[in-house]
Amino acid sequence: MFEHLSSLPPDPILGLLASYRADENPDKIDLGVGVYKDEAGHTAILQAVKEAETRLLQSEETKAYIGPAGTPGFNAAMQELVLGANHPALVANRVRSAQTPGGCGALRVLAELVDRAKPGATVWVSDPTWANHVPLLGNAGLQIKSYPYYDRSSGSLQFDAMVETLKDVGEGDVVLLHACCHNPCGADLSREQWQVLVEMAQKQGFTPFIDMAYQGFGDGLDDDAWGLRLMAESVPELLVAASCSKNFGLYRERVGLAMVIYNDSAAADTGQTQMLSAVRGNYSMPPSHGAAIVESILTDASLRANWEAELTEMRERINGLRAGVVESLAAAGAAGDFSFIREQKGMFSFLGINPEQVARLQKEYSIYMVDSSRISIAGLSQSNMEYFCKAVASVL
Repeated sequence: MFEHLSSLPPDPILGLLASYRADENPDKIDLGVGVYKDEAGHTAILQAVKEAETRLLQSEETKAYIGPAGTPGFNAAMQELVLGANHPALVANRVRSAQTPGGCGALRVLAELVDRAKPGATVWVSDPTWANHVPLLGNAGLQIKSYPYYDRSSGSLQFDAMVETLKDVGEGDVVLLHACCHNPCGADLSREQWQVLVEMAQKQGFTPFIDMAYQGFGDGLDDDAWGLRLMAESVPELLVAASCSKNFGLYRERVGLAMVIYNDSAAADTGQTQMLSAVRGNYSMPPSHGAAIVESILTDASLRANWEAELTEMRERINGLRAGVVESLAAAGAAGDFSFIREQKGMFSFLGINPEQVARLQKEYSIYMVDSSRISIAGLSQSNMEYFCKAVASVL
């Protein structure tokens, strides 16, 4: 049965991680894997998460299934986190959601819902976009097309080219947008640009699909959701995939939310039956532990305050590292203007060097990044910043 299968190349990020772990250079730096790291290079458990988990272990009385949608408390708390309290879509009872195994699970469930509504529908994704968007959406049966988004040579957004490409996208097509902290380039839409896209969606009738994996990592919980909330107020239908991996540090617990805003409450009830059917046919029902932690934090004033303070600390550290990279590259005499890194948001940026220079950084300095030169800013620290920047200057 399996003798005709051919081998596939390893995932580039996972392959890079294996090489990094085998490297014996004490100065090695991992800028490939997209997880938050503190100054010591450790992905620590948030104190608010530890406290919520302790309470959960003391109070939990069963390990029975929680159902395909997850718990109502988690869904309600996450809907409010994403949309804000008293959002018009919530007030109108047009929102339905399901807890999923991470943001990936949310993307896949929503892609299958779209395919049920319009088999083989086209979804437009940014160029570049997160590498896993294409298989998650495409393997569900959707057709993938791309729109221009980022100019690597200038480190800037190509908004005019984006609009020009999307101006002919109409009803029945889906346009995938990053809510904030664009992965992989870090270049986000401005409020004025969000307004333009809202007006296009209203006029042309395409369905926006917003991936929000980094709420709170850019400018803050509310600011990072501004464009999403505006879109949710303005269009009849909206798809949202949200992740708790980064802002709660719950990577391995796989906590996400698939959320749909429908035209009215009757359509929402019908659509929810289809979404839960897609869940049932995929993984039956989600795990409980991580979502229960999130629910505890979001519904307890003290835990939430602690969590928001920790999230602010992570965000400010990343923004400080961005400024530090720009200053240190200039001090090291690196050729070129890297000021765009300071202006971008979230964990990622393209460094803007070529694959040969990326290979030299790995071979000569044990600095690991993917060939595109996308770097995870959180992999840097005050202790390795000078080493990194001098290495980059040398290969330039």
